[in-house]
Amino acid sequence: MSKSTRKLSLVKRQKLTGWIFLIPATILIVATSFYPMFRAFLLSFKTGIGANMKWVGFYNYARMIKDTVFIQSLKNTFFYLIIQVPIMLILALILASMLNDRNLKFKGIFRTAIFLPCATSLVSYAIIFRSLFAVDGFVNTVLIKLGILSTGYNFLGHPTSAKIIIIIALIWRWTGYNMVFYLAGLQNIEYSLYEAAKIDGASPFQSFWRITVPLLRPIILLTAIMSTNGTLQLFDESVNLTNGGPANATITMSHYIYNMSFKYVPNFGYAAAMSYIIFLCVAILAFIQMKVGDKRYEG
Repeated sequence: MSKSTRKLSLVKRQKLTGWIFLIPATILIVATSFYPMFRAFLLSFKTGIGANMKWVGFYNYARMIKDTVFIQSLKNTFFYLIIQVPIMLILALILASMLNDRNLKFKGIFRTAIFLPCATSLVSYAIIFRSLFAVDGFVNTVLIKLGILSTGYNFLGHPTSAKIIIIIALIWRWTGYNMVFYLAGLQNIEYSLYEAAKIDGASPFQSFWRITVPLLRPIILLTAIMSTNGTLQLFDESVNLTNGGPANATITMSHYIYNMSFKYVPNFGYAAAMSYIIFLCVAILAFIQMKVGDKRYEG
C-alpha cells in the first residue's frame, strides 16, 4: 500500500470517528428539538383537539390580529424588553468593570453577592417580591414609617406599578448572570492598557468607553441576544408575581400561550401559532443585533 493510500485511509478513519461521536447527539437534538418544532409548525395550521383536529390554514395567524389579549401580551413583552434589557446590561457592564479593579478589596464577596440572586429559584424569588410589594408588605411598611404614604399602596394592583415591579425583579435576578460574562471577558484584556491610558491622562470613563466597551463588543452582543431571547419568552414572573394581572395588564406572550394550552379550553393550534410569532420575533431581533453589533457584517 502506498503512502498516499495509507494517508487517505487515515483521514477517512478520522472522519468516521468524528461522525460516530456526532450521530448520537445529532439524533437526540433532531428528536427533541427540530422534530417538535416541525410538528408545532404543522399544528399551527389546525384547530380542535385530538382526533377532531382539522386543517384551517392561516386562520390561527389571522385570529391573532383581532385577539386583544394577545396584542396586550405582545405590547407587555416588548415593554419589558425595551426597558429592562438595556438597563440590566449597562448595569452589569458597570459592575463588572468596578469589580475587575485590582485594588478593590473583598472582590470575591461582592461578586458572589451580585451573582447570588441568579442562583435562587424562579418561583421563590417571585414569591419574595410579591411579599415585599404587598399592601401590608415590607416596602409599604417602610414608606408609611417614613411618612411618604399614609396607607399601603397596592403596587401589584395597578398596571404601571405592576410592570415596574416585574422589571425590577428581572434586573435584580439577571444582572449578576450577565456580569459574570463581562468579568470573564475583562480577564482577557491586558491590564497594561488601562495603566497606559491612565498615564496618558484618560479618565476612568474614557478608559471604560474607549477600551472596555470596544474590546467586550462580542460578549456584549452575546448577552444582548441571550437577554432578548429570554425576555421574549418571559413566563415565570408573569405567572408567579402578578398572574398576568390586573386584567391582563402584565401578561406575557408565553403566559398567554400557557393559558390557551392548559388553563382555558385547550387550543393547541392557536398556541402553536403564537409560539411561532415568538420564534419570528427572536430570529428577527437576533439578526438585527448581529447586523448592528458584529463587525463581520459591516460593509
